[in-house]
Amino acid sequence: MRVTRRSVLGAEEEAPAASGDGDHDESAPESVESPPAAVAEADTPAEAAIQAVQRILETVGADVDVSLRSAHDEFTGGPVIDINGPDSGLLIGRRGNTLQSLQFIVQSIVRQRFEEEDIRVALDVEQYRQRREDSLREMADRVANRVSQTGRSITLEPMPPSDRRVIHLFLDSREGIRTESVGYGESRKVQIIPDRD
Repeated sequence: MRVTRRSVLGAEEEAPAASGDGDHDESAPESVESPPAAVAEADTPAEAAIQAVQRILETVGADVDVSLRSAHDEFTGGPVIDINGPDSGLLIGRRGNTLQSLQFIVQSIVRQRFEEEDIRVALDVEQYRQRREDSLREMADRVANRVSQTGRSITLEPMPPSDRRVIHLFLDSREGIRTESVGYGESRKVQIIPDRD
């Protein structure tokens, strides 16, 4: 197992690899887990987020590289962490569900540490999220043009909060339309509505 750590300053260090001699010492579980205080030592949300990701992925034995793309991305509202490597595909899941769950856990850890509700942590595996966001923007652009032309509202398919946020922010400054989220829970959707003044 290998998790390459790239700190906020860009320094790189490699986590200790598990012993490859085939012997397994049942009495030494401390070699698997990081010290409990690791996240508490973080001075910034970005450091706390990257430490939380590293601890989780080391625990599950994922062979990946973890790096910080941005300490505070204006669009996402917090740190953006990239995950790449041989096991990274397993972290996406069907329609990004595993990635979404991992991101939720990391974000909860960071919010608890800094007691700020508005910190958003974004995880991207093999640029999956970036491709997804680009696809959502293209779709939102097409639908917004159609709404403007026909004067009729269009409701999109249900999607997670992070996807809805991409669409709301992308269309926020678009003239002639407005967006709102409708529905409840996992059935919540974005509605694109003609803005009749």
